[in-house]
Amino acid sequence: MAIGTRDDSDEMLSEINMIPFIDVMLVLLIIFIITVPVIKHAVSVDLPKASSQRLLDKPQNIRVVVDADGLYHWNGARVEDGQLAERLAAAAAQDPQPELHIRGDRAVRYERVAELLAAAQRAGLSKIGFVTEPATP
Repeated sequence: MAIGTRDDSDEMLSEINMIPFIDVMLVLLIIFIITVPVIKHAVSVDLPKASSQRLLDKPQNIRVVVDADGLYHWNGARVEDGQLAERLAAAAAQDPQPELHIRGDRAVRYERVAELLAAAQRAGLSKIGFVTEPATP
């Protein structure tokens, strides 16, 4: 054995080993073969059409605006705090219940918006959303 001579064992292997890739592909193929029949296993039924069902009209959304002074406006009309609780209770009693859309001025104190949310919760309204303007870049 001489130092500095090249043997066949010193050469680098320049081929990609494809066996692990093939093993993974075969496993995926088996998984797809098993799951495709399960996914497509559905019974198609032609259901009869009936017109005797009552159509529910979606109630009009309620818009409550809290302006910069902390005053409440119900669908554009100014309301006092006492009237607001009564109107929220009447809206909660409707079937189906309308959605409450809250628009708060950015200058209003958060306390006024929190009072409105608490009154809506006490009245029993469950569909409440905040309306915002999109940010301009």
